[in-house]
Amino acid sequence: MILYHGSDQIIEIPELRTATRTLDFGTGFYTTTNKEQAINFAVKVYDRSLRTGETPKGKFVSIYEADYEAMQKQLDILRFDSPSDEWFDFVIANRRNTQQLNRKYDVIYGPVANDTIYRTLIAFETGELSKTETIARLKVRQLFDQMTFASERALSFLKFLSFMEVSNV
Repeated sequence: MILYHGSDQIIEIPELRTATRTLDFGTGFYTTTNKEQAINFAVKVYDRSLRTGETPKGKFVSIYEADYEAMQKQLDILRFDSPSDEWFDFVIANRRNTQQLNRKYDVIYGPVANDTIYRTLIAFETGELSKTETIARLKVRQLFDQMTFASERALSFLKFLSFMEVSNV
């Protein structure tokens, strides 16, 4: 399986870092199978670095290989195949920083709640949408995936292949 990670730097050796903001699947190293999503994230991270006064090195997508079959045999994986009640509860709990379940898993895989989807989640949190309405809206959107490596053991399955620099998009 080929995985991508968008950033403002090349990440040859992934590591677990505590996030400065709440994320869908909690603390971990986030990847995706969708190259375009990783490119968009590299641009977003680069722009965020500029806004905070940092000097980013560039816009990069690091490319990895992971043996998913071996991971399934050796790691504890939580997998969400589509937006479901369980996925929704998990994401909301992580975004509210009340989720502790992700610490039980080495890898968490499922749909990504990107910025467009985040607006839908906010509509739920402000009471504009019910949980059922929110999930129904999410199911009709094109959702990309994310695979979060949440343990050192899981990170050992990632093999850095190469990187690509993202031109101005």
